[in-house]
Amino acid sequence: MPFFKADGTLIILLLHWGPAEFLYYWLHRALHHHYLYARYHSHHHSSIVTEPNTSFVHPMAEVLAYYGLLLIPTLVSVYIGKANIVGVFIYVTVIDFLNNMGHCNFEFIPKWFYTIFPPLKYIIYTPSFHSLHHTQFRTNYTLFCPLYDYVYGTVDKSTDSVYENALKREAESPDVVHLSHLTTPDSIYHLPLGFPSLSSKPQVSKWYLLFMWPVTVWSMLLTWVLGHAFISERNAFKKLKLQAWVVPKYNMQYSSKWQRETISKLIGQAIREADKKGAKGLSLGLLNQHEVFSRNVELYMKRNPQLKIKVVDGSSLAAAIVLNSIPKETTQVLLRGRVSKDVCVLVQALCQKGIKVLTVQEDEYKKLLKFDNKLQSNLFLSERYDTKVWLVGDGLTDKEQFKAPKGTIFIPFSIFPPKKVRKDCYYHTTPAMVAPASVENLHSCE
Repeated sequence: MPFFKADGTLIILLLHWGPAEFLYYWLHRALHHHYLYARYHSHHHSSIVTEPNTSFVHPMAEVLAYYGLLLIPTLVSVYIGKANIVGVFIYVTVIDFLNNMGHCNFEFIPKWFYTIFPPLKYIIYTPSFHSLHHTQFRTNYTLFCPLYDYVYGTVDKSTDSVYENALKREAESPDVVHLSHLTTPDSIYHLPLGFPSLSSKPQVSKWYLLFMWPVTVWSMLLTWVLGHAFISERNAFKKLKLQAWVVPKYNMQYSSKWQRETISKLIGQAIREADKKGAKGLSLGLLNQHEVFSRNVELYMKRNPQLKIKVVDGSSLAAAIVLNSIPKETTQVLLRGRVSKDVCVLVQALCQKGIKVLTVQEDEYKKLLKFDNKLQSNLFLSERYDTKVWLVGDGLTDKEQFKAPKGTIFIPFSIFPPKKVRKDCYYHTTPAMVAPASVENLHSCE
């Protein structure tokens, strides 16, 4: 199969918007017959208020039928000798994107998109167009191309008014913003637009994501082009409106020195944007809490005294959570990992409680004493690893874990958990709190 053929790519797309869309329209109408609807399609329509992963919720018989229809463009292009790698890649990506878009339950297609070329109204649908299908059931049957609904008279009469009213809705202003970032290329699927269930185990990679490589590549290109943080989630806690924003950068970029200035600018832009929207507070999440970026944020706030928003890094709260995770009968702990601001706060609290803190690295010992020389009464440089409670962070090696005695409790103070290499030891989660029941719009997997 050749790498690229312009005419072959065009033929694949035309074959979809022609015969594949036509056949899907009539299959979809058939699935709404009471006999097939009750036995198959009602499962998909159990989501009246849709979300992106609704697009994948179908009985196996329907899935096979849909794949049969969507294979028509590719198989025909192979038969006539026009198939190409880029064409198939674009086709799969477009199908996945439009399928998720139609179920996102949020209208974002601007009016000018159809004003520039009015026939697009009959070629590409909008999220509100398909949302009406899930609420009215007997209208708007098309997959992505509304033309067939207009031709056969099944377009919903309120389609245009619902679309226009959805665009008039004012954007919600948050009270609090949590600023996070992407971690790995696969982390794009942890967002609500992807597979929310994956967010329950963010450090575990699933084999089937290998088959999502077209979307993964496009998402990486999009994050490279995207010049600002984007909203990933909206929640509510009593009267507070909460939003999670994502800086379009990955872990590997945060560890790169030449990316630091760019990331600091993105964080600064997010702070300014949150302040403009009326947010009262912004918390820094994941590697945005790194000393380099928190220092830059502090300088940014001093240079912009007109900003009313309060920015916190959560280091004191994280230290309190780790402190509360340590068994009450503990008299000494072993500290191992990169020393940061929150670690110094944590060690200070432990020493004040009379708990001995041992460290095996001289540089870590010196950094902690530099933070507070009063710690030396309960802070010790040791060569032994026989302590049963370890506080661990970035820099902990597998070799060091094997030096721990059987039954050791590993309590991470780092943002990301350590690799679990011992089956005879206990590993706590990273610092976290149970969300109260009054928090709204959290996914069940979280």
